[in-house]
Amino acid sequence: MPLRSALREAISADLAQTVETYKEFHRSPELSMQETRTAAAIAERLTALGLTTMTFGGTGVVSVIENGDGPVVAYRADTDGLPIAEDTGLDYASTVEGTLPDGSTTKVMHGCGHDTHITVGLALAKHLVEHCEEWSGTVVMLFQPGEETGQGARAMLDDGLWDRVVRPDVVYGQHVWPGQAGHVYAASGTAMAMSDCLRVTVKGKQAHGSQPENAIDPIVLGAYMITRLQSVVSREISGRDMAVVTVGTFHGGLKENIIPDSAEFKLNIRTFSEEVREVVLDRIRRIILAEALASGAPEPEIEEMYRFPRCYNDPDLAEALLSDLGAELGTDQVHLSEAVTGSEDFGAFGDDIDVPYVYWFFGGYSPEKLAAEETPPGNHSPFFAPDDVETTLETGIRAALTAVLSRVGRGGDR
Repeated sequence: MPLRSALREAISADLAQTVETYKEFHRSPELSMQETRTAAAIAERLTALGLTTMTFGGTGVVSVIENGDGPVVAYRADTDGLPIAEDTGLDYASTVEGTLPDGSTTKVMHGCGHDTHITVGLALAKHLVEHCEEWSGTVVMLFQPGEETGQGARAMLDDGLWDRVVRPDVVYGQHVWPGQAGHVYAASGTAMAMSDCLRVTVKGKQAHGSQPENAIDPIVLGAYMITRLQSVVSREISGRDMAVVTVGTFHGGLKENIIPDSAEFKLNIRTFSEEVREVVLDRIRRIILAEALASGAPEPEIEEMYRFPRCYNDPDLAEALLSDLGAELGTDQVHLSEAVTGSEDFGAFGDDIDVPYVYWFFGGYSPEKLAAEETPPGNHSPFFAPDDVETTLETGIRAALTAVLSRVGRGGDR
C-alpha cells in the first residue's frame, strides 16, 4: 500500500537537511568496530527525537520506538567505513585516517554506502516519531557496527540483543549499490552468499638463496597451494552449484637472496548453501595440508579470520514487499533480482531467533552516469558515491517506510 501524501510531503520537506546529514556522515567514516564518533552522533540524533538509546556490541546503537499495540518490526542500518583512500573528488570527501588491527594507519572512506544507510535509518526514525498517527506497534531501530568484517551483528547478538530488547516479528534492511537511483532490487530466497576468510601460514626452512637444497621454500610451496586451489571450483563441486575461491593476498620473504622460513596468503570463499560451503572448506584444507606434506614442510596453520552467515529472504515476505514497493515507487522501478555473491551479516538478526526477514538494494546512480560509464564504480571502490544523492536518499526512506508500515501501518490492508 503506498504511503499517505502527508508522509511523502514530509520526506520532501526534510530532504535538504537529510542530504546535509548524509554529507556529515560521509566526511567522517570510522573503521569496523571502532565507530565511536558515529555511534555518538546517531545516539544524539535519536535522543533529540525523544527516544532512548542502548548500546550493544561496543558501538551498536539500538532504539525502540513504541506506539501502542501491534506487531513488532526491526529495521537495521550498518555504520562502518572501509580502509580506502577516497578518490571521488567530492567537496565533502573523507580525509580521515584510522588504525587497522595490526597497528598500521590507513585512510578511511564510506566506500560501501553505509553513510547512506545511517541517514535513511535516522530519517525513518524521525518520520515514525513525527507521524505516529500513521501506525501502531513497535519498531526496533538497529544501527549495527562492523558489517564489513562480519563482526557487528554477532557482537550485538552475543551482547544479549534479543534478551534485552523486544523480539521482532520480522526484520528489514537495505543497501545502496550501483543501480539506477529511484529503483529497488530484491531477491526471493537466497539473497546473498555466505563468506569465509582464511589466513594460511605456510611454513618452510630458511636458507641462503644460493643454496636452495638446504631450504624448504615456502614461496614455491605457497604457489603450488594457490595454483591447486583453483581446481576446487572446477573439479571439486558440481556444475549445478556456485562457489568462488579467491586468493587476495600473498606475502613472503624480505630479501631477494634469502629463502624465508614462512609465507602467508589469505583466502576468500563464497557459497550459497551450507552443504557446498563445507565441501569447499574441506577440499581447501585437504589441498593445503597435502601440498605441505608433498614438500616435506611442517604443517601449515589455517586460521579462520571471519565468516558471514546466509542471507535468505523469506519468499512470502519478499513477494509482499515487492508488491508494496511497486505500489509506492511504481512497478517499473521495482525489480525481482537474482542472488548476489557479495555477503552480509544482516541475516543473523533473524536467523538467531527464527523470524523472517527481507534485505534489498536501492540504486545510487543517475541515468546519465550509468549511460556514460560502461562499468560504473561499485561498492568498495575509491570512486563509489551516489551522484544523485537526493533521489537515492528519498528512495531509501520511502522504501524503508513502506516496508515498516506494511506491518505496523494503519488504514487499508496494512
